[in-house]
Amino acid sequence: MVERSGRCLCGAVSYHFSGEPIAARVCWCKDCQHIASNGTVNAIVNTDSLTINGELSGFTSVAASGNQILRRFCTTCGSHLFANSSARPQFTVVRIGTLDEPSSISPTMNIWIQSAPAWACFDENLDSIEGQAPPKVAGK
Repeated sequence: MVERSGRCLCGAVSYHFSGEPIAARVCWCKDCQHIASNGTVNAIVNTDSLTINGELSGFTSVAASGNQILRRFCTTCGSHLFANSSARPQFTVVRIGTLDEPSSISPTMNIWIQSAPAWACFDENLDSIEGQAPPKVAGK
């Protein structure tokens, strides 16, 4: 089974998870743009496969979907590492850029492109959709 690890900028928080992500996407929603000044690249993993070491702080907001989103950050350096939706607590979003080897996961889709700035660069090899991607269905 594949194991991946990562950390925040200062190293005070580290994590690892096993298995392949459920999905990997570039998100262009307004919230992600506020976090990163760009789109964010995210892997969706099973929450049960994720082990976190170190202290995190959190910020909860309501997404365009109406779901509550808990974003978690390192208390020392402020690196944004994880997010969880009230609609799908069994999954955790991991910021791919925080992985020790970010090239080990490649995004397959751009989401929320309707919110992207005019200067956004989209990889032509990735699918793109206007809003939120539908949940993956087992076997598809």
